[in-house]
Amino acid sequence: MELNKPSQASGTGFNLGNAQRPGEYLRQLRLAQKKELADVARALNMPERQVVAIESDDYKSLPEPAFIKGYLRTYARLLGTEAEPLVHRFNEIYTSDTGLPNNHALENSPLKALGRIQSRRKTDFQWLKWLMYAVLAAALVWVMVIGIQYWRSAKKAEPAQQAETPTFENDTVATASANAPTILSVPVATTRHQDQLSLTFKKPVEVLIKDATGKTLATGVQSEALTLNGDSPFSIRLAEADQVSLSMNNESVSLSPYTVNGRADFRLSR
Repeated sequence: MELNKPSQASGTGFNLGNAQRPGEYLRQLRLAQKKELADVARALNMPERQVVAIESDDYKSLPEPAFIKGYLRTYARLLGTEAEPLVHRFNEIYTSDTGLPNNHALENSPLKALGRIQSRRKTDFQWLKWLMYAVLAAALVWVMVIGIQYWRSAKKAEPAQQAETPTFENDTVATASANAPTILSVPVATTRHQDQLSLTFKKPVEVLIKDATGKTLATGVQSEALTLNGDSPFSIRLAEADQVSLSMNNESVSLSPYTVNGRADFRLSR
């Protein structure tokens, strides 16, 4: 191998042999250019001990061959000499110096560490991806559970059974006020099993009357006086209560407490 002579690179007139070792060549070229070791280390951005190892061709103290070749090229450019002959010479002597091929990777190689870091990052990314999938799945399940609970609550809120409420044909009978009593108790001295209702009308009035058994005693428009027998309490609806006179077991019953907008809807018990 023939190395560039320092006289050609630096103009110092210092000449090195053709069989020069790369590190030694660079060291002598540095000295010929009167460059301090500390200045070179700072320019190369590496510790002084590493520069000393390069100049001493102490390859066992340096990283794997790929890094050493990079150091030699960078150092050669700093000193203004050609790098490839140095790299070629390094390839020739590395195996004889270390007993290792010049393309091997050290057990503690920075490249291996980099590979492990990249592999770990890839694994971390996959873990994060699966975590995101799990979170999305959990959110979907949560939304479904909330939806089912809301649906069930809505179903429970619906009346299980609408109470059957008789209405007049024109659906105009109003119910009694919430504050008004709904059951009138008429104290009578009677031992009869059934009670008697008596109704008289000033004009035709639509009525609906049922006893406690649910039996309809009177319905529709009535104008003639009625006498009805049944089991109390009675369910009574009158479209125009002010046109009706009512008595139970011969006791007169006032309809005014149960009249709203002229209509009465109440239960009557003895």
